Amino acid sequence: RVQIVTCYIMQALRGAFQRPASTQFSLQLRSRWMSVATSSVRENLRGRLDEIREAGTFKTERVITSPQAARISVEGRPDSVLNFCANNYLGLANNPEVIAAAKDALDTHGNGLGSVRFICGTQDIHKELESHIAEFHGMDDAILYASCFDANAGIFETLLGPEDAVFSDELNHASIIDGIRLCKAQKARYRHRDLDDLEAQLEAKADARIKMIVSDGVFSMDGTVAPLPEICDLADKHGAIVFLDECHATGMFGPTGRGTPEHCGVEDRVDIINSTMGKALGGAMGGYTAGPQELIDLLRQRARPYLFSNTLPPAVVGATNRVFEMIKEDSSLVQKLGKNVERFTSRMTQAGFTVGGDPSHPICPIMLGDARLAAEFADEVLDLGIFVIGFSFPVVPHGKARIRCQISAAHSESDIDHAVESFATIGKAKGIL
Repeated sequence: RVQIVTCYIMQALRGAFQRPASTQFSLQLRSRWMSVATSSVRENLRGRLDEIREAGTFKTERVITSPQAARISVEGRPDSVLNFCANNYLGLANNPEVIAAAKDALDTHGNGLGSVRFICGTQDIHKELESHIAEFHGMDDAILYASCFDANAGIFETLLGPEDAVFSDELNHASIIDGIRLCKAQKARYRHRDLDDLEAQLEAKADARIKMIVSDGVFSMDGTVAPLPEICDLADKHGAIVFLDECHATGMFGPTGRGTPEHCGVEDRVDIINSTMGKALGGAMGGYTAGPQELIDLLRQRARPYLFSNTLPPAVVGATNRVFEMIKEDSSLVQKLGKNVERFTSRMTQAGFTVGGDPSHPICPIMLGDARLAAEFADEVLDLGIFVIGFSFPVVPHGKARIRCQISAAHSESDIDHAVESFATIGKAKGIL
């Protein structure tokens, strides 16, 4: 191998001065990846990729050639398809008012700021958006991040130290898990939505300075809802605070879209909310923390993702400001979404499918069990005009593969009926029904 690599390098050097700089750079990279050490790494990576393929869990990315909407165009397909796997819960990703607000912000505030917030990256529209968020959630203040993953990466390390304890549901989002790993607090993981286990963990760490109970409001893979009233009761009993990740609830869950606390009737009992602008709130990007003023002030001083990441671009901020104005003024999209969810879940159940999740939430997992079956099912139903994705390990536990359908307010009744009929056709062909 060394002789081959040496010959290759000598040939490259002999022709280097006759080649353009870009070609020379390409050869340098290529020769680097021909070394013994890197060849061994590549062989290892190929082996791991082969294992994923053999397990039937290799993920491919379908290329969309249209805006995100209820009906989309997919590269290589002559006809458009219905999208039943987007987080575009209110159908605002391609809303004309939202797009116009983004364009206006580009004209008035530019493309970007080339800075973090505390240097020269804060515009008036950023402060306006933080005010919208705080008011929407009934909190003192809010702080923006590039994503909710960043918000979850920033809060635990900043707030919690070795004297503190954090109690996390075992099925919390990966960003929560990673964020908790960064902090020095005592860590306890309780069984999914198991209140007895949570209380036992709280009792075991009764002497902790700060006790923080951490949960998703809605669990993204299962569509299940946290038992918030009971969690808040335990927090009161044991002197803990409640943190909620509301990414799959903000803007579209609860009577007016104010999320899981509103759905459960505990709006004034949740201490900290992290959420995203990348789902129901226009589908673009960005995350935030909303909570007590002292917490938000401390995060501005110490949260590393906030201090060391560029500020959100004006177009995203302007669009999201408009989204908040829209959903505060009118909750009709939330109501339509609820009706669509009821229609889909009831008809899929009647067809013979097992539909997981909370019956009032637009995450509707169609439980299939086998990873390869889920992947094949998604491919075959696409041929009938329905765009969905199969989920399997490591995204969900072994043996619990599913197709996670997500309903949107942008879907029509005929869209939903066509999806149910298409699922039933493939289900019968595969002997599931």
